[in-house]
Amino acid sequence: MASAGDDERESVPLAIRWIAGLALAVLIAHVVVNALTPYGYHRDEFLYMAMGRHLRVWRMDFPPFIAMLSQATRATFGDSLVALRLGPAAAGAGVVVMAALIAREMGGDRFAQALAAFAVATCPLFLRAAALFQPVVFDQLWWTMALFVLARLARDAPWPNTLSVEPKWWLALGVVCGVAVLTKFSALLLGAAMAAGLVLSPQRRTLLTRWPWAAAMIALAIGSPSLVGQARLGFPVVGQMGALQHGQLAHVSVWSFVGEQFLWGPSTLLAFAGAVYLLRAVSLRRFRPVGWTCVIAFAILLAVHGKSYYIGAAYPTWYAAGATALSAWTGARRRPARAAVRASSVVVLAAFVALVLPFCLPILPPKQMAEFGDRSGIAPATRTNMGVQLQLPQDYADMLGWREEIAAVAHVVDSLPAPARAALVVIGQNYGEAGALDFYGPRFGLPRAVSGAGSYWFFGPGDKPGAVAVTIGVARADLERFDERVTPAGRVRNAWGVPEESDVPIFVAEGPRTTLQRLWPSLAGRN
Repeated sequence: MASAGDDERESVPLAIRWIAGLALAVLIAHVVVNALTPYGYHRDEFLYMAMGRHLRVWRMDFPPFIAMLSQATRATFGDSLVALRLGPAAAGAGVVVMAALIAREMGGDRFAQALAAFAVATCPLFLRAAALFQPVVFDQLWWTMALFVLARLARDAPWPNTLSVEPKWWLALGVVCGVAVLTKFSALLLGAAMAAGLVLSPQRRTLLTRWPWAAAMIALAIGSPSLVGQARLGFPVVGQMGALQHGQLAHVSVWSFVGEQFLWGPSTLLAFAGAVYLLRAVSLRRFRPVGWTCVIAFAILLAVHGKSYYIGAAYPTWYAAGATALSAWTGARRRPARAAVRASSVVVLAAFVALVLPFCLPILPPKQMAEFGDRSGIAPATRTNMGVQLQLPQDYADMLGWREEIAAVAHVVDSLPAPARAALVVIGQNYGEAGALDFYGPRFGLPRAVSGAGSYWFFGPGDKPGAVAVTIGVARADLERFDERVTPAGRVRNAWGVPEESDVPIFVAEGPRTTLQRLWPSLAGRN
């Protein structure tokens, strides 16, 4: 039975015009930017399209959602930038909506709902995530939806007993978490944080009922392709995480993780206020499981040196709580003061995103973007995952030069005699080069790429033994270990690219000492 407080919360009007308007603005902004951007496809987008072409739902080294979506998107809308990135844009708009709905669940009025939505809509973290075809924005959406359902379960239950036993919401929680497992393994962190959050909250007796366990079983059933794929392939995620821990995450310290939260701007202060409010406010005591879930996820990521954006999925919930707190605080003030504070919060968020918009969306050409980055003085925004300082943000650098690389490979292939072309394989050193070969190559008459890097190794070496190979990005010394003749055929330079793509060699390798098929097992585990 709902309490009186619940009845009051149920009657909170929905700020539907503001929410719909902000969500639509985010969606339109992404579509327009993708139609006009001076940048191209991101290296990760090439990989996810290749994973879609090699789709084996129950036997993939990564959760298959993004590969499944890539195939569905390309089959339905084509593979233009606008088409490919339409799903992420819609997901970004979805996060805006869910933040507002969480604020309403917590009793936030129309202003609180609109402010929570506006904080998401203007945050660089969410704008950048929704600008690329990657799992990140979908992970953010599933986390936010799961936390919304958890908030709903808390709201509908009498305090301070267990959470609600309404089956439809537990079913919804299981479904959302299951899709999250299909998307990224970080969903397992969400599940662990939720369980720990319940243990620490007054509603811990919920764990003695069947409902959390039913939701967990549903989630595991829906997410089972991700888990079965790992088991069938020997748990490659362990090696991937090890490489990540010793590579990119080695550059993340506790202080950098915390400090980089402020790259998202003044909305971080709203999130911080929301995190405290969720754990301290008497009016939100029934939502303690939600608050503890977010804080525990933050603590785990801090302990394992996760990247700063990993915790971004908790921010919409913190925005919702922070906006609810600000609305309640200003509501107790006189009307002029209330209006001034509320207007100021919106202006500050809008002013910040206007100042840093080129870091959020790829709108400035490389030269102008580099100049803007220099003037901004925000060095972390143009630093790579490996700690290397670039002229551009790494995501932008990773969207340049790919077509030129493949055109150069095609020029080399066209210069080969017909018998050599008939036996040809093209090899990319990393998944970006291999993915670009797969995407642009057919337009130049090139065969599908072969690569031992990461997920590409699981695609296999193909049927040809490798009597003639044109390689891009592979070091000459590596080729000479396997081939009798290695001939330099060109170089592709990209002044704006990441280090490994700034000066890329092309070789023609002939006279292999063994076949690709025999060599392939020894290449397992490359990243």
